[in-house]
Amino acid sequence: MLILLGVHLVAAVLAPALVRVFGARAFYLLALVPLAVFGWSVTNVGGPPREWVVPWVPDLGLSLAFRVDTLSWLLVALVGGVGALVLAYCARYFSTGDPGLGRFAAVFVGFGGAMLGLVVSDDLLLMYVFWELTTVFSYLLIGHNGTARPGRRAALQALIVTTAGGLAMLVGIVILGQHAGSYRWSEMSSALPEGTPLVVAVVLILAGALSKSAIFPVSFWLPAAMAAPTPVSAYLHAAAMVKAGVFLVARFAPAIVAAGGTAAVTWQALAVGLGLVTMLIGGWTALFQHDLKLLLAYGTVSQLGLLTAVLGFGTPEMALAGVAMLLGHALFKAALFLIVGVVDKTTGTRDLRQLNGLGRRAPVLLAAAVLAAASMAGLPPAIGFVAKEAVFAALLDSGTTGWIVLAGVVAGSVMTVAYTTRFLWGAFADKGGERTEPERAGSLLFAPVVLAVAGVGAGVAAGAVDHLLAPYTDEFWNGPATAHLALWHGLGVPLLLSVLVVAGGLALFRLMPAGKAGPKPGGGVYERIMTGMDRLAVEVTGATQRGSLPFYLATILVVLIATAGPAMIAGWPSGAEFRLWDTPLHLLPVAVSVVAAIFAVPARRRLTAVILVGITGYANAGIFLLHGAPDLALTQFLVETVTLVMVVLVLRRLPSHFSQRPGSWRRRVRVGIGLAVGTVMAGVGYLAVAARQAVPISIDFPELAVTYGGGTNVVNVILVDIRAWDTMGEIAVLVAVATGVASLTFRHAGELHRRGPVGTPTDPPPGEPVWLMAGHTLEAGRRSTMLEVVTRLLFHVIILLSVYLLFTGHNTPGGGFTGGLVAGLALTVRYLAGGRFELAAAAPVDAGAVLGAGLLTAVGTGVGALVLGGEVLQSAIIDLHIPLLGHLHLVTSALFDIGVYLIVVGLVLDVLRSLGAEIDRHAQPTVPTHEKRPQEELV
Repeated sequence: MLILLGVHLVAAVLAPALVRVFGARAFYLLALVPLAVFGWSVTNVGGPPREWVVPWVPDLGLSLAFRVDTLSWLLVALVGGVGALVLAYCARYFSTGDPGLGRFAAVFVGFGGAMLGLVVSDDLLLMYVFWELTTVFSYLLIGHNGTARPGRRAALQALIVTTAGGLAMLVGIVILGQHAGSYRWSEMSSALPEGTPLVVAVVLILAGALSKSAIFPVSFWLPAAMAAPTPVSAYLHAAAMVKAGVFLVARFAPAIVAAGGTAAVTWQALAVGLGLVTMLIGGWTALFQHDLKLLLAYGTVSQLGLLTAVLGFGTPEMALAGVAMLLGHALFKAALFLIVGVVDKTTGTRDLRQLNGLGRRAPVLLAAAVLAAASMAGLPPAIGFVAKEAVFAALLDSGTTGWIVLAGVVAGSVMTVAYTTRFLWGAFADKGGERTEPERAGSLLFAPVVLAVAGVGAGVAAGAVDHLLAPYTDEFWNGPATAHLALWHGLGVPLLLSVLVVAGGLALFRLMPAGKAGPKPGGGVYERIMTGMDRLAVEVTGATQRGSLPFYLATILVVLIATAGPAMIAGWPSGAEFRLWDTPLHLLPVAVSVVAAIFAVPARRRLTAVILVGITGYANAGIFLLHGAPDLALTQFLVETVTLVMVVLVLRRLPSHFSQRPGSWRRRVRVGIGLAVGTVMAGVGYLAVAARQAVPISIDFPELAVTYGGGTNVVNVILVDIRAWDTMGEIAVLVAVATGVASLTFRHAGELHRRGPVGTPTDPPPGEPVWLMAGHTLEAGRRSTMLEVVTRLLFHVIILLSVYLLFTGHNTPGGGFTGGLVAGLALTVRYLAGGRFELAAAAPVDAGAVLGAGLLTAVGTGVGALVLGGEVLQSAIIDLHIPLLGHLHLVTSALFDIGVYLIVVGLVLDVLRSLGAEIDRHAQPTVPTHEKRPQEELV
């Protein structure tokens, strides 16, 4: 089975290339793929169910589980056989120059593969994957002509309706799978849950099945989908996609009805009730259509309702009649859609008011239409007659409920005969006046003729069809079926009902006004819902997207309070104990943080507010330190310092004071939100720690850090070894942030070279003291001799300290991240002391190159381990004794740490050049006049 699915995938990939080479004739080659599926079904007729199971996601218990029994075998034969004929039909229906033909071919074959996977999947989650693939492919096929607005609207409508139903069905599947302990239907069907879970699952699964098969109240999407090319209608809406919902009803019915109780009653009420309503509404609407394709579309809606009602009834006899009707419907409706395509292609119209005398001009087409229409109307000897007589007989033996359903089926069948007669009369009758002159159809007739003859042949061979399909009824708790399919059961009530149906249908056709306009396809409720959603979206967007950052932040925080607050209160443990501190010294940083936060709220100057907020971060570092986490304290201190510098760089271009303060009530609201958020987050943090029940895995980290990571600094070993994948993701984010900052600052592509050094400054004037290489380029009012002297004395020491922290971080506080921050601060001090030219002199490299080198080093470390036979990012410990130098202990994760170091340095350098040097360039376009070279040369 995997081979057949794989062949579909390969053919779909190659289809555009085949169409480019062979034109429309490529469809003949592509037809070999579904033909192979049909051939497989022919060679695997009868016998016990066949299964294929391949592990997919073992950790989740998911597998590629396929199972072919009688029901799925029938659908496989239809998907393959009808698919091959329709693809061969496409070779003549389309012209080589049709736009998008290669894409259409690829999507069509892909849809066939998805439908095949759907009907053979035993795992319901796997089935859902194929279910949604058919939805996506059908959307693309219905909207094949992307320039036509009706096609786009119809495709979107079908996508929305069927996707919504599919999501509901997924929830039902999950409910069943979780209660049954398996998602394989062959195992789940005998272990269905009881009570409410099964009732809820039944409703949700039916929502998906009924929406896929266009059952009321969502029938409107299928007639609208007739905007698709005719081959799409013949395949998707006769033999494949819409059959998916009917197939699901047939698959679930035996087990759910056997479960009994409320679930079985709910199932029968929804499936049978909505099916009959759909049959009557669709049949009545079909009587008023002038477009032959729309007439067949509403007829399809009607007969899908009949199929749903019959297969959902839940008795073996009805089930046997239902699968026979499913076979007949696929054959005659696909044939009729293809016949409409021939009529449209050869005459240029599908309007029955414009067609006249076509039967005399196209006798072969007329013969095929009569055979297919006879099956649709339930006339002997077609399979449609055999199936409908079986339905009548089964309902007659089903008590009062059966008689009620029989009345609805008979009424719907009368309408079926009426609109079938309307179809034949409208397309082929001689109505007087100028006759229609069709073009030569040629090989376009092959597919509809084969399908129409097959429908009659299946009726004649009713006994053989019964032998093939009867094993499906073994799945029923009271099965197998006692009745059998036959072309002739003798004189009886079913035959009498068939005669009355035909007579009533002909009478109804004679009574219907031939020229009355029919209703337009579409759903008024759907249109109103979509219009309301659009209006709601506009109103919500207008109310929330106001361009106010405080409003956005307040909205986020209020949602946090509203969601996490009640959950925190509900989950608060009774008798909770608090330990406020281990030592009173812990109060000091907390008090500093609280005081700084309080004073930050009413601050009017931006710089004052930033410094106060920074103090809260430094106080937090003090808390880390007092709790014995020097690594975290050092990192927090450095991050806070770098952040403070970056924010100050931005503040240079903003007003010194905040804009007009909000009113008093707004300030009180903001203070209230802040207090509420702080309270909620403190409570959530406490609950997160107090709710732990399992032994923390971190207890083993100190030992693993030494034995597995080769270092005693647990924090650093975690970052570069135990959880190196997390660190890999974080450094990738840092690279993205650096790129984003530079892109936003250097707005034009031509300015990106400024991420690199800005040039070499000229020599200072004679007699001027030189402390920094470019300090003299600053204006006199901005220079600080003290800062220049301190920077010259400490810069290299800080750089050496950063390197020391890098290489000793595996065993002592430090590491690549900390070392990179220290080096970044050294560059920051150099920039603050000497300006942008001094920064260029201190780091005459491109920031992007440093970032790339760091990322390459980190990734290369992981790939290197893989090349050497280990896992990605796996570390190795190397201990060597070197003469004179002594013992050398080397851990390869140090190379990964070097990559982190370079990325952090590159990030800080990039931010300094963008938020610092670039802003300086715009704010200070000239340099002191004593320089010998012009500014542009320096830049």
